[in-house]
Amino acid sequence: MNKEWSLDALYKGFDDEKFTSDMQKLDSDIAEYDKFVDNCPKTKESLVKLVNINLDIAKLSTTLMSYADLRQSVNTSDGEATAAIGKISSMLAAASGANAKFVNLVASFEDLDGVINSDALLKEHEFYLHNIKEKSKHTLSPDVESALSLYEISGSRAWSDLQGYLTSTLSVDYDGKKTNLSDIRNKAYDKDADVRRRAYDAEIAAYEKIKDSVAFSLNSLKLEVINRCKLRGYKSPLDETLENSNMKRETLDALMTAIGEYLPKFWEYLRAKAKLLGYDGALPWYDMFAPIEGNDREFTTEECRDYLVSLFAKFDKEESEMIREAFDNEWIDFFPHDGKVGGAFCADLHPIRQCRILTNYDGALGDVVTLAHELGHAFHARCLTKNSILNTDMSMQVAETASTFNEVVAMNEIIKSETDKTAKRALIESQLMDAAQIICDICSRYYFETEVFERRADEFLLSDELCKIMTNAQKRAYGNGLDEKTLHPYMWVCKSHYYIGGLSFYNFPYAFGGLFARGLYAKYLEDGEKFVPLYKELLRATGVTSVEGAAKVAGIDVSDVNFWRSSLKILSDEIDEFVKLCD
Repeated sequence: MNKEWSLDALYKGFDDEKFTSDMQKLDSDIAEYDKFVDNCPKTKESLVKLVNINLDIAKLSTTLMSYADLRQSVNTSDGEATAAIGKISSMLAAASGANAKFVNLVASFEDLDGVINSDALLKEHEFYLHNIKEKSKHTLSPDVESALSLYEISGSRAWSDLQGYLTSTLSVDYDGKKTNLSDIRNKAYDKDADVRRRAYDAEIAAYEKIKDSVAFSLNSLKLEVINRCKLRGYKSPLDETLENSNMKRETLDALMTAIGEYLPKFWEYLRAKAKLLGYDGALPWYDMFAPIEGNDREFTTEECRDYLVSLFAKFDKEESEMIREAFDNEWIDFFPHDGKVGGAFCADLHPIRQCRILTNYDGALGDVVTLAHELGHAFHARCLTKNSILNTDMSMQVAETASTFNEVVAMNEIIKSETDKTAKRALIESQLMDAAQIICDICSRYYFETEVFERRADEFLLSDELCKIMTNAQKRAYGNGLDEKTLHPYMWVCKSHYYIGGLSFYNFPYAFGGLFARGLYAKYLEDGEKFVPLYKELLRATGVTSVEGAAKVAGIDVSDVNFWRSSLKILSDEIDEFVKLCD
């Protein structure tokens, strides 16, 4: 089993004739798009042709950009990848004027439903077309849209690239040697308490080298978002996010209200873990991910594969076979190294019905669960291959559903099969450690980004001020669960989620996904095998309906605060069990 992914299914290199011909085809498709939409008649036939052109552009651009992005993610110094990303971005920016004209055309149909119902292709893309018409009120003139897209290449995209480059190439001094940020952050999971503390100190010290440069990235990118929202007529970046996500404000308010009510329960968990580790009071930041006694099993990549394949075979044969395919067919890039981005992600390659998964694997149980999470994204993508590529643009909120569902399935199966008290306590703690991230950490990120947006319109936020905003957000989210003397003021530097110009507030979707998945898991336990096809249909529906509409497939009202309370009650009961096992 190869430890690095292969991208040959896309292209064999930037000098591959297929890459060259696809670049030329994309360029010609965009030119055809621009020419046709310029003065096309307002007819059903025009709409059909434009949907087909957009299908072709989406397939080509996804394949080309995915290859370049994936190449760059494992080597941020890859000049060829950087150049290709820039060129593809420029080509897509050239289509923005045509996109604006397409939006205006769709919006001009008084009886859009009648036109859609008269053609099979248009009917298939009903949600896509209605979304376009709904969002047309925020679309600017074709010339302005073209200008904005061009400026984003040297604006938000460039600032995002700078943050990624600086963090991936940052040299960290540790034990008299040089290492990278991914490696030093992985040490937060080390068994040795002294290693964890020294790694934390080394990480914090390393950020001093790049904090000002990254602060300029964040300030510039967020100001671009604020100005873009003003031009488009959004009340705020959060309103833009919710509208683009097809999610109601009532749903977010219900989610955050329930989380606020349950935050103190998670502080109980953190203090219980602190006591278990020998502290009198709150837990230091550098011990948040400390493994506790009984959670010391390590997995080779082969053992990880066999375990996950066997585990998910109990849930669904199709997903189990896809997991084996991912391991055996070089979908996964496992280990950290210099120049590779940190964290983990799954890239959907819809045109070839595959995915690629990046992780920084070190063999701990947490890494196995991380892979289960990313493979959940891959299974979600597999369900979406039943849709056209234009019907795969799901909202951020439901994007984390299958991934977190996989985590819950994996951890609950492991805990259920464990009979040793110490090991069971360690496994429950591992699950609560992850849950605290999607509740407390996500809250702190949401609070941080909210304040940054509120203040950035009128002032430049220097790095020290950003650190202050971050620590205040952490105090609010973690309460008396964490030691205020050892927080992490530089979380805004290392989290790439803040640096996506077209995607603000990439934080609360994790809380949504985590709690929504737990509600779905409860239905799975109740309904058994008959739940599985319903679950797959829900995942497929995420590309063709709103957040609330997808939830209704499973009979759930996500705008009701009581649904979120019921999901949080599941975690609250686990915290009670953990505290009891600690006593």
